[in-house]
Amino acid sequence: MTIDQARERAEEIQESIGKVIVGKKTVIELLLTAIIAGGHVLLEDVPGTGKTMLAKSLARSVGVKFSRIQFTPDLLPSDITGLNYYNQKEGEFVFREGPVFTNILLADEISRATPRTQSSLLECMEEKQITVDGKTYVLAPPFFVVATQNPIETAGTFPLPEAQMDRFLMQISMGFPSAEEEINIMDRFIKDNPIETVKPVISGEGLIKLMESCREVVLHPSLKSYIVQIIEATRNPSKISMGVSPRGTLALVRALQAYALVHGRNYVVPEDIKELAVPVLAHRIVLQGIGQDREAAIDCIGRILSQIEVPSEEWKKG
Repeated sequence: MTIDQARERAEEIQESIGKVIVGKKTVIELLLTAIIAGGHVLLEDVPGTGKTMLAKSLARSVGVKFSRIQFTPDLLPSDITGLNYYNQKEGEFVFREGPVFTNILLADEISRATPRTQSSLLECMEEKQITVDGKTYVLAPPFFVVATQNPIETAGTFPLPEAQMDRFLMQISMGFPSAEEEINIMDRFIKDNPIETVKPVISGEGLIKLMESCREVVLHPSLKSYIVQIIEATRNPSKISMGVSPRGTLALVRALQAYALVHGRNYVVPEDIKELAVPVLAHRIVLQGIGQDREAAIDCIGRILSQIEVPSEEWKKG
């Protein structure tokens, strides 16, 4: 798939989602970037801002399997992964697949499940496989998790541990619509639900080709050094108790390649790094005395970006 073809496919997906989601161009762009990069997304915002609708719109725009899990405190790991049960008719144990055996998985209100249940997603998010009773099952590609959580409500919730947070390529906030966008939402939904009319604009095979194409995007050596400076700055022990891991570094690189592809380029530019640093890195750091404070982490990444000199080169040459 050529760069121009990849850009056209990406635009078609964005337009399809845009038939349902009013505004939020940047959020849609980041969500698309994450799925092309082969990562996962955590959508954090107050109820009613369109998190679930965004995930459903993406699933309907791509011709792949979609599953939804409503996370609750009584949810068990086997409710997600599946389990072996004894089939009396066949006289043997049979494996029944859980909802995780899909292509796009919506983990709704993920923080409501216990840590034990949350951890059942660790293997499938990182290694794209599930192990049940000692047997490993490989998940069919593509596999993409969209998890949602409410940052305000704490009663009956379990904060995601650092290991779980590190599995998400990005953490994104929807935010409230503007006054004009809210009027457009009313006009769009006043008679019917536009999501019912959304049709797939790309197949699963087409999406896999998009994912493969982004690996060919060039990252200039100067930008690699720039990225390393940013990552090392997050490991400053005087301010941050846990900086970005090597997994986070690779996640940023994958996201940059996909983001450039979405914008019709086969090379990364410094503006891409500045655009993606917060959604990719902020949720991976833990500040001293604060812990996982989203706003403080965003400010920290912003200060780091402002303190490091941006290189200037011919970015098309890798």
